[in-house]
Amino acid sequence: MNLPIPILSVLIGAIVLFFGRKLFWLCVAAVGFAAGMELAPHLMHEPTPILQLSVAVVFGFIGALLAMFLQKIAIAIAGFLAGGKLAMALAAAFFANGANYPGITFIIGGIIGMILLLSLFDWALIVMSAVVGAYLIGHTIVLPSTGATILFVGLTVIGIIVQGSAFRRRAIG
Repeated sequence: MNLPIPILSVLIGAIVLFFGRKLFWLCVAAVGFAAGMELAPHLMHEPTPILQLSVAVVFGFIGALLAMFLQKIAIAIAGFLAGGKLAMALAAAFFANGANYPGITFIIGGIIGMILLLSLFDWALIVMSAVVGAYLIGHTIVLPSTGATILFVGLTVIGIIVQGSAFRRRAIG
C-alpha cells in the first residue's frame, strides 16, 4: 500500500504544479486529500492505510465540490471579511479614537478587499497551486532538509513561471 500513495501524490502534485489555475477544483481537492492524509491519524487511533486513504479521498472530494460550486462566493466572502478586518485595524492604528463609524469602515474596507481579491485571484491561485504541487511532489521524495527546501522552492518557481506564462498568453491573446 505504500507504493501507490507516493505515485499518486507525485502525479497529482505535477498536475496541480503546472495546471492548478486551470484546474482549480483539482487544486482544492489535492489540498483536501493532503489534509485528509495528515488528519486521519488524529481522527482515529492508528488507521489502516486503506482507512487513511479513504479519509483523504473524502476530504479531497469535499474540497472539489466546494471549489466547483462555491468558488466565486467563497472568494468574495473571504475578500470582504479580510478587507473589513484590515480597515478596522488600520482605523484603530491611525485614529486616536479608532473608527467613529465601525460599521461603515468595515463595509467600505470589505468592498475594497472583495474587489482586490477577486481581481488578483488568478495570480494568487497560480502561486498557491504551485506551492501545493511542489509540496505534494517534494513530500514524497526523501532528501536532507536543505535538498528538500531547494527542491520545494525550485518546483514552486517553475510552477509559477509555467502557469504565469500560460495565463499571460491567454490574457493577451
